Amino acid sequence: MTRAYEQDGADWALQMKNLLLEIKEEVDKAKESCYTELDVSRREDFSKRYGEVLQEGLKSYPAEELEKARSPGRKKQSKDKNLLDRLSNHKEETLRFMVDFKVPFDNNLAERDLRMVKVKQKVSGCFRSEEGSRYFCRIRGFISTVKKQGKNVLEYLRKTFEPSNANSSLLQEG
Repeated sequence: MTRAYEQDGADWALQMKNLLLEIKEEVDKAKESCYTELDVSRREDFSKRYGEVLQEGLKSYPAEELEKARSPGRKKQSKDKNLLDRLSNHKEETLRFMVDFKVPFDNNLAERDLRMVKVKQKVSGCFRSEEGSRYFCRIRGFISTVKKQGKNVLEYLRKTFEPSNANSSLLQEG
């Protein structure tokens, strides 16, 4: 959304960003108070405001651009219009973090977990074997889990390969 506002001048994107950050702040406060979801009236209010920002955003695009989008075949749209369409089509998924507090506000952890696999593919071109890719993913999964638990990765890797732990390796498939 920052890109849409700063580079494309989409004012609706700044409004949407501010609204989502406001919802996140309220969700964080509710989590601190041991709630598992936002109050129904607050969710309805936020959902209504979300819809209003989308409507304002649609008004900022010329009618002929909207008509082209309805004609057969896929027409090229601006990146900010594509973002607006995605936010509109996936409203429920976008706002799920306020209904279910187990859902994170962003997907940064998932992106970080996948990034190393993509880097490995780019550097090597591919994995040499399916077995090698399984080993790589298993080791990366182990490291990611240890990091998410706030533990020392090197210490746990060392423990995994100590002779006393050879038969009960944390990396063994089970």
